[in-house]
Amino acid sequence: MTAPEGSTGHVLSNRRHWDERAAAAHGPLARDHWAQTEPSWGLWSVPESQVGVIPDDVAGRDVIELGCGTAYVCAWLARAGARPVGVDVSREQLATARLMQGEFGLAFPLVLADAERLPLREATFDLAVSEFGASLWCDPYRWIPEAARVLRPGGRLVFVRRSPLFALCAPATGQAGPALLRPQFGLHRVGDDQRVEFTLGHGEMLRLLRSCGFVVDDLIELQAPEPAHRDYPEVSAAWARQWPSDEIWKARLAS
Repeated sequence: MTAPEGSTGHVLSNRRHWDERAAAAHGPLARDHWAQTEPSWGLWSVPESQVGVIPDDVAGRDVIELGCGTAYVCAWLARAGARPVGVDVSREQLATARLMQGEFGLAFPLVLADAERLPLREATFDLAVSEFGASLWCDPYRWIPEAARVLRPGGRLVFVRRSPLFALCAPATGQAGPALLRPQFGLHRVGDDQRVEFTLGHGEMLRLLRSCGFVVDDLIELQAPEPAHRDYPEVSAAWARQWPSDEIWKARLAS
């Protein structure tokens, strides 16, 4: 499968969004994430012990985080014994990541780059991971082939993204509700000239992964706990206890 024509203008918009508006608010949140003793995933902070995102044999493995933001996932992986590399398109996000490296005494490479065009050699990594990074802000028709390119045969891809159902029920502003607001057929990019997010339906995502040589091992739809730690401007915990707002995909590249 190939990327739709004219689908690259989002990169500058999303870089500007994170550099100018979003990154400034992420210092305290980055510190909280870096300080976690157990990783947790998605909007609802589902513990690693429940979903097993990080492979048991990650120690000594080469890992790339695609759209790393403040690189807290890289920090979790480094503590687990992996050799992570963080890639992000935002200078400001990476600047925060470097501050956190100094504060927490962890060192690993950080690369300023677009995950849709990685400046890295093929077959370099054993695991590629993304939590609302490339998996949300990059065109899946571009970043997933790039993930496949830089993974070694048998390498694994794990990513957390918005669920298609959330994308169908989310208005331009405000929280998701119980009504479908857009069609699923043709679902791809959602946003405006300020920021662009990407979501594919399950069937389309499955076909894309298979076309890139991946075998899907699992799909975990995350449910908000009771009680939840908070609501979000885009989705309430009450909504996400009935329908999944985010989900985890696990796949591996054929050997």
